[in-house]
Amino acid sequence: MRSYRYTAPLPPPRFNLTRYCLEAATRRHPAKPALIIATDKDDPATCVRITYAEMEERVLRLAAGLLSHGVAPGERLYIRMGNSLDYALTFLAAIAAGIIPIPASSMLSDREVRLLVDDAGASAVAWDAVLHLPELPEGVRVLDPDIRARLAKAPPAAYADTAADDPAYLIYTSGTSGRPKGVLHAHRAVWGRRPMYDGWYGLTEADTMLHTGAFNWTYTLGTGLCDPWANGATTVVYTGERDVAIWPRLIATHGATIMASVPTLYRQMLKYCALQPGSLFPLRHGLTAGEALPVTLAEHWESETGLNLYEALGMSEISTYISSSPAVGYRRGSPGKPQAGRAVVILPVDGGEEPLAPGESGLLAVHRSDPGMMLGYWNRPEEEAQVYRGEWFAGGDMGRIDADGWFWFEGRHDDLMNAFGYRVSPQEVEHVIARHPAIAEVAVGEVRVRADVSVIAAFVVPRSPGTLKAGDVLAFAESDLATYKMPREVYFVDHLPRSPNGKLARRRLVELMKD
Repeated sequence: MRSYRYTAPLPPPRFNLTRYCLEAATRRHPAKPALIIATDKDDPATCVRITYAEMEERVLRLAAGLLSHGVAPGERLYIRMGNSLDYALTFLAAIAAGIIPIPASSMLSDREVRLLVDDAGASAVAWDAVLHLPELPEGVRVLDPDIRARLAKAPPAAYADTAADDPAYLIYTSGTSGRPKGVLHAHRAVWGRRPMYDGWYGLTEADTMLHTGAFNWTYTLGTGLCDPWANGATTVVYTGERDVAIWPRLIATHGATIMASVPTLYRQMLKYCALQPGSLFPLRHGLTAGEALPVTLAEHWESETGLNLYEALGMSEISTYISSSPAVGYRRGSPGKPQAGRAVVILPVDGGEEPLAPGESGLLAVHRSDPGMMLGYWNRPEEEAQVYRGEWFAGGDMGRIDADGWFWFEGRHDDLMNAFGYRVSPQEVEHVIARHPAIAEVAVGEVRVRADVSVIAAFVVPRSPGTLKAGDVLAFAESDLATYKMPREVYFVDHLPRSPNGKLARRRLVELMKD
């Protein structure tokens, strides 16, 4: 059996995530803007600018304050805040001090907040006094804005002398048992993002990264803050009222050269902004992740703006590890190639550790030697055991890698539909139907039409209501799909269900049948 391992350089044994992101750039460019926070939808120039020197000082003061307040290294700090700079400062300060932050969505319910705080055994909650705070487990301290303001005045601390393998932060994701599971990452996780610099971003210190997400999203914390700062670049984040028209104005006002978002927002910009080649100058290209990039959207964006969208595929356990980029190029319909240095293969669905040959479909797997790989699931050994095959992590993504190294996504292992005994990927059917010029969006799922009968159904959002019939959709797809892959039902809807981060909520498609 061939030996596989991560082949890019590894981090030094003593390593702190926040130090890696801030210290070198602060020494090189102390007066350079690290972060621009725009706040007004009517005036994109209204903003707060924070230099690298200011950012590092604020982070290290808060780190010292947290320690002086009794939050000890290794303890968990739950962050219950909205979209604000304080969120990012708290996240980075905790890690700088050796404390383990839990960056959670502001949209969680009281029940979910209580569940995560309890599951993580958090000793404290950083709270913004705006979001509702449920009753917490006994002994959990609340760090409200007044307390944090006092803590932020402490003399700056030194970066904690952490090891690369020490726990750095804990994020929660969906679990196979139906309850969230904590994904524990080490300080080395940020080093494990280095293959993205060329493999996805095309990023240099001369760039300005505009990220459209909120501070309380790990996509923003990684792609929007940690990676640009590790390269000495500038980041722009918007915290004002939602308005799709703000994004082209922010690009022009702040000179954004790279934009990171989700396919849904790019689609909205095409619909509501008067885009044309040159109108987004000085933007060089866009990045997209979170859900599959439809071929028609990528082509439409390129034709209207003259710019490319570069896609990435990842998961909470390792972040993005397959991508296209200016250096790699792209093939529409593929999220890209495994990034340089990573050991990525396709394993047989039914078991075994021997990778399949190019072109064969199976489970996508990453070698556990990758520094971006999680330390493990928090107190969930039974779920951790399910995702490892020896030295390979297989998180449930299906697909194949062709002879040229491009990965072709075929859905989640648990999303696969059953049709007459055949396994069918919903993404495969969606990619075909989405090419219809009168269709704006489509999602495909397996739905139960009788107690004992399930069929493949297509949920279609037409560009203009009333212009399509089910027969039109089926006739269009018939030439490109095997008979057993064809939808048996077509539902016309005005929207598709999505998570707060814009991902398709495939399991909620059945709800649309009741509308």
